[in-house]
Amino acid sequence: MAITSKQRAQLRALAMNEDTIIQVGKGGINDALVASVNDALRARELIKGRVLENSMLTAREACDELSQLCKAEQVQVIGTKFVLYRRNDKDPKIVLIKDKKK
Repeated sequence: MAITSKQRAQLRALAMNEDTIIQVGKGGINDALVASVNDALRARELIKGRVLENSMLTAREACDELSQLCKAEQVQVIGTKFVLYRRNDKDPKIVLIKDKKK
């Protein structure tokens, strides 16, 4: 599911109030981190992550890889932080705005 720019803006606004719950360290992206991200996305739908200084990855690389592995949408990457979104089909918590066609 591709999100529109208006929906992305809505998610960025919601992410401002979220705490950083995922940290990518020198171990990089491993199975345990992917499982943790999947669990967090299932519970929250919108998560904020951070890449630590000792990591060999940039925030963009970590966001790209995690979004692909977890089948999530990339919302934003700024500095060392990134935001991911994946809709929970069984129990959605975030209602995205609909895009009006002209």
